[in-house]
Amino acid sequence: MFSIGDFARLGRVSIRMLRHYDALGLLRPARVDEVTGYRYYEARQLSRLNRLIALKDLGLSLQQVGRILDEQVGPEELHGMLRLRRAELEARVADETARLARVEARLRMIETEGVMSPDVVIKSVPAIRLAELSGTAESYESDHITPVIQPLYTELCRRLDAAGVAITGPAVAYYEPVPEGVRVHAGAPVNVEHGRTYDFDVVDLPAIERAATLIHHGRMDDADVTFQRLARWVEDNGYHGSGVAREVYLNYGDGDPATWVTELQEIITISGEPGDSPASTG
Repeated sequence: MFSIGDFARLGRVSIRMLRHYDALGLLRPARVDEVTGYRYYEARQLSRLNRLIALKDLGLSLQQVGRILDEQVGPEELHGMLRLRRAELEARVADETARLARVEARLRMIETEGVMSPDVVIKSVPAIRLAELSGTAESYESDHITPVIQPLYTELCRRLDAAGVAITGPAVAYYEPVPEGVRVHAGAPVNVEHGRTYDFDVVDLPAIERAATLIHHGRMDDADVTFQRLARWVEDNGYHGSGVAREVYLNYGDGDPATWVTELQEIITISGEPGDSPASTG
């Protein structure tokens, strides 16, 4: 048998916790000296202690832990419960990590308020023919857009390869509001004739007479600050904007994400001018 101190050392717990588990009836000593009141434990009790600690560390209450231990759950069933609980905790950690990232992104937006954007360039954008696939996202949040647009581009590249159609320039994405949320269009410029049938759409984006453009460096998941810098520049310089019309991926998806480059294009007009449409299908 082991004294409570030795058993605590073997089980990697404190003497105080062993006394607490004893008081709750979760882990009784194998023997208590009638004279001294000293508690003694057997090595086989380490098995129960290990289960107790594992279940408690997974977030179960001590009451729940006690019920599971008293039901003498077998190792296989216990492992299944632990794996399920671990998956739940991992999902919670992922959610909290994503929430923290969103908070940090908002803080960066606040920190850049009032910062000038001298890199905005006004230019005309020529018409372009795209091969594209589209899907629907719940909202414009990066957490909703990214899981939709990335698989679209993967599938689009696969279909273009299968059709023997070459991509002739940087990929272009654009968005439109729909009752279900946001319609996400993942496109790549191609040189194909209308009239042929493909397992992807062929659309013509019209020329933009006047676009305010700003370069974003890094992942698009972190582009919210750049979007808002562009919007503030458009307003501060007396233009009317229609929101970011297109994203042009000049260098995206290869190598270090810090080197990725995307051009944001927003259609702008001067007061009294008619607006332009960001896209039309051919």
